Amino acid sequence: MLVSAKEMLNKARDGKYAVGQFNINNLEWTKSVLAVAEELRSPVILGVSEGAGKYMTGFKTVVGMVNGMLEEMNITVPVALHLDHGTFEGAQKCIRAGFSSIMFDGSHYPIAENIEKTKILVNTCDVLGISIEAEVGSIGGEEDGVVGMGECADPKECKAIADLGVTMLAAGIGNIHGKYPANWPGLSFETLEAVKKEVGDMPLVLHGGTGIPAEMIKKAISLGVAKINVNTECQLSFADATRKYIEAGKDQQGKGFDPRKLLAPGAEAIKATVKEKMELFGSVGKA
Repeated sequence: MLVSAKEMLNKARDGKYAVGQFNINNLEWTKSVLAVAEELRSPVILGVSEGAGKYMTGFKTVVGMVNGMLEEMNITVPVALHLDHGTFEGAQKCIRAGFSSIMFDGSHYPIAENIEKTKILVNTCDVLGISIEAEVGSIGGEEDGVVGMGECADPKECKAIADLGVTMLAAGIGNIHGKYPANWPGLSFETLEAVKKEVGDMPLVLHGGTGIPAEMIKKAISLGVAKINVNTECQLSFADATRKYIEAGKDQQGKGFDPRKLLAPGAEAIKATVKEKMELFGSVGKA
């Protein structure tokens, strides 16, 4: 059964660890993430971008697939199904489809409009028991068509959004979607500390978890980050393992490729990536 992310993030905040959000794009990715979460007894958040939802034919399909896997795989750890970087309309669609958590990314709006739209969704989520993430200060880079310049968040604006009653807050602190460039200056812990001072016990979210050095991850967790998003690293590991399998010429035998065998190395690579991140985030055994 899908659950809100609220309880797992509050526990992570209090326990000084972070819950991993791993974005899913198909059955194999979802199965891999759930299998590792159950094996390591770690709570987990399955992230779905609007583009990935469309690719999988719609949000209702995603909900049906995930709910089916939870039952068939006998998953007992807490699992939240979360819209990642959602539009206002996309958030409403996911609520109707049965997601247990949503993110409304209003960071590209003027703060007054971000507040207005977030408040509407908070009221709906409160009634339905759904967790909601908001964002202030855009995340750098591009992820599934969502582009940000990487502005650091204004702590006062963060407080204005947090005071609406959101479950968690993503604040831009110099983090980037995708690969980090060689000249990346690193996370702005000064900004993170200022945001934390303004929002108090609000669980904070770190997007762009791929490529951030382990010591920065650990420091961010110590300063209130309770949820860390990973997408690019899973994409790269999946693609690389699948490419190597194809180049090795396996599974041909004059009959073409068996898709179940073709995707298996990529699925195993995702398992390894998810396991590594859960251990780094400190969520192992916290279910």
